[in-house]
Amino acid sequence: MDITKIKSDLPASLVVFLVALPLCLGVALASGAPLLSGILAGIIGGIVVGFISDSHSSVSGPAAGLAAVVFSAITQLGNYETFLLAVVIAGGIQLIAGITKMGFIANFIPSNVIKGLLAAIGIILILKQIQHAVGYDKDKENDFSFFKFDGDNTFSELINMLNSFSYGAVLISVVSLLVLVYWDKTPMKQFKFFPASLFVVILGVAMNYLFNQFIPKLAIGSNHMVSIPKFEGISSLVTMPSFKSIVNPQVWIVAFTIAIVASIETLLNLEAIENVDPHKRQASPNKELVAQGIGNLLSGLIGGIPITSVIVRSSVNLNAGAETKLSAILHGLFLLISVLVLSPIINLIPLASLATILLVTGYKLAKISLFKEMYKNGLNQFIPFIATIVAIVFTDLLIGVLVGSFISIFYILKSNFKNAYHFQKDSYHTGEVITITLSEEVSFLNKGSIKEMLFKEIPPNSQVILDGSKSTYIDFDVLEIISDFLTIHAIEKNISIQAIGIKSHYEKEVRGHVESEKIKS
Repeated sequence: MDITKIKSDLPASLVVFLVALPLCLGVALASGAPLLSGILAGIIGGIVVGFISDSHSSVSGPAAGLAAVVFSAITQLGNYETFLLAVVIAGGIQLIAGITKMGFIANFIPSNVIKGLLAAIGIILILKQIQHAVGYDKDKENDFSFFKFDGDNTFSELINMLNSFSYGAVLISVVSLLVLVYWDKTPMKQFKFFPASLFVVILGVAMNYLFNQFIPKLAIGSNHMVSIPKFEGISSLVTMPSFKSIVNPQVWIVAFTIAIVASIETLLNLEAIENVDPHKRQASPNKELVAQGIGNLLSGLIGGIPITSVIVRSSVNLNAGAETKLSAILHGLFLLISVLVLSPIINLIPLASLATILLVTGYKLAKISLFKEMYKNGLNQFIPFIATIVAIVFTDLLIGVLVGSFISIFYILKSNFKNAYHFQKDSYHTGEVITITLSEEVSFLNKGSIKEMLFKEIPPNSQVILDGSKSTYIDFDVLEIISDFLTIHAIEKNISIQAIGIKSHYEKEVRGHVESEKIKS
C-alpha cells in the first residue's frame, strides 16, 4: 500500500463511500435484513477485506447478487441470529478454500463472458438509475433485480416514472451530467484530489439548498435523499449469531450456498475489474478468498450480511482515480464515521446526484464501441458476450455467467470439431489421392469429426494417405477409431491407405504421471 498516492485515493474513497452508502442500505433492505447490517458489511468489506486483499482496485461490501440468497436463507432459518451463524461458517469455508488454493477456477471464465458481465452491470446501472435521476424513487434502495416482488419490473418502473418525477431532481441530474461529461475539458481536471464525482455531490446539496430558499417548488424532499438510520449506541449496531444452532443441518446448507455463490461472484468481479484497471495489476485469487473469508467471518460475528467484491463500487473507485487499495480502506472508515456522527449531513445528499455518477459509470462499462469491437471479433465471441448480458440483466450475475460460459464452450467444441485435421485432394496420373494430415494434438473432443470424415467422407476404392507425423499426442478414443478404419472399414470398402507417423502408442503427462494411449493391434 503506497501512502504517497493519498492525493488520488482520498477523494476517490469519498466518492466510493457516497455511492456505497445507499447501496449498503439497499442490499440490506432487499435481503430482508436490518438496514444497519448492510453498513456493517460495508465497513468490514472496506477496512478488513481491503487491508488483507492483494487487489489495488477491488472494493468489497454487500452485493445485490446475494440479496435473493440472503432473503430466502433468513426465511428458511427462521431468524436473523441463526442466519448470522451461517455467514460465519461461510466465511470459514472461504478461508479454507483460499488456503487450499481454490482460486484457480477464475482462470476458466472466457474473456468474452467477463466483458459481457461488465457491460451487463453497466446496462443495469443505467436502467436502474434513470428513475432516481428524475426523482422517481419507489425503488429507492437500489434493488438490482429485474423482476420485483410486487409484480413490477425494471421496464414497467421506467414507464411509471413518466407520471411521477421531480423537476428539481431532473435539473440537478442534467447539470451534474454536463459537469461529468465536460469536466476533463475544464481547468478543474488538473486537481486530481478533487474529482468530478465529488464536485457533483456537493453541487447537488448546494442546488437543493438554493431550491429550498428561493424556488420551493423545485426543492427535493427527504424521501428523495440518502437516508442513514440514527445511531443509538453500540448495542443498536451489533447483533450476535446464535451458536446453539450449529448442529442444524440447514445452517450448513445455507453456509455452503453463501460460500460458493460469494466466492464465484468475488472471483468473477476480481477478474472483471482487473480488465479495466489502466495498470492491468493482477491480484492473487487465493489471497482474495482468504480476505473475503475473514471478512465474512467477522461480518457474521457482529451482525453484518455477506460480503463479496462488488463490481459497481470497484468501477466507481477506478473511475474516480483511485491508485491503491488505500481508497477501499478509507471508504470503509468513512462508512463507520457516517454511522457514528455524520448522518445529519449525509442525509442532505439528493439521490439524483448519486444516480448521475452511476449513470456515467454504467456508460463507461457498456460503451457502444465495446459492442462494435466484440462483433468484429466474430460470432464465436459476440454471441456468448450478448447472451451473458441478456441473462444477467433478466436474471442475475451467476446465471448469466453460466449461460455465457456454456455458449462459449459450445463454440470451443465446434472449433475443435473442425480443426482436428486437414483434408486435401490431389490428382495424379495414377488417380486421385486424398491426404489427411492430423493436427499436433488430437483429443477426445475431435473424436466425432474424425469418425465422420473417415467413415462417411472417404468414398470406396479411394487412395488415402493418413499423415500423423506432426501429431505429438493422439487420444485413445481417436486411435481406436483409426484402428477400426484401418483393419475393417478400409478393407471392406477397398480403400488403399498408407498410414504415416502414427505411433502404436502415445504418452502424455497427466497430474504428475505418464498416461499411455495404445492403438489396438
